[in-house]
Amino acid sequence: MHRAAIVLSILGCLVALSRLARAEEIGHVDTKWNALSPDDSIVIEAFDDPVVQGVVCHLSRARKGGWKGAVGLAEDPTEASIACRQIGPIQFLGEVKKGEEVFSQRASAVFKRIHVVRFLDRKRNVLVYLTYSDRIIEGSPKNSLSTVPIMPWR
Repeated sequence: MHRAAIVLSILGCLVALSRLARAEEIGHVDTKWNALSPDDSIVIEAFDDPVVQGVVCHLSRARKGGWKGAVGLAEDPTEASIACRQIGPIQFLGEVKKGEEVFSQRASAVFKRIHVVRFLDRKRNVLVYLTYSDRIIEGSPKNSLSTVPIMPWR
């Protein structure tokens, strides 16, 4: 029975991850030159909200270069910024759950992730997107917030 519970848990995580948005890299700027390995940089990525059609978010985050960065073993810095905008008519493709994760990306080989979660401020008719990072043992209070008023599209 214990093994079955683990398998069900893993399957549940895979289903949840499949509903997360996929990011598209828009561009990057180098912040530190490394002579023989990839430079440290700030990456700009875009992703569409998987449940709220008509909303795009742009995320900028630091990416560690060097040899560890080249092979995916470096831990990226915690800093990230987000800007979300309405780009078309807003249509809800499913239930908008409080604090639902809409995007997640690895920021180190194992222990650290960048997250974007969505809230709906019903009173003000606004979608709220929050980005933050966490680590298995300790997260970071550094975060960034963006709001999208739900308005008619012309």
